[in-house]
Amino acid sequence: MKKKFCKKCKILVKGDKCPICGGNSFTETYYGLVAVIDTNKSKMAKELDITIPGEYALKVR
Repeated sequence: MKKKFCKKCKILVKGDKCPICGGNSFTETYYGLVAVIDTNKSKMAKELDITIPGEYALKVR
């Protein structure tokens, strides 16, 4: 099964609704992947303005 990401939030979505924005516009075309476990300690999460742990695409189409 291919991974699908929210076009707005760039988070990996496993269901039919984005857990962050509630949207339903997804893509399977992405570049780069960042896994954030602890948003408080992650410099990358702060740089990308990520507040919820999860897997994020760096760029989506």
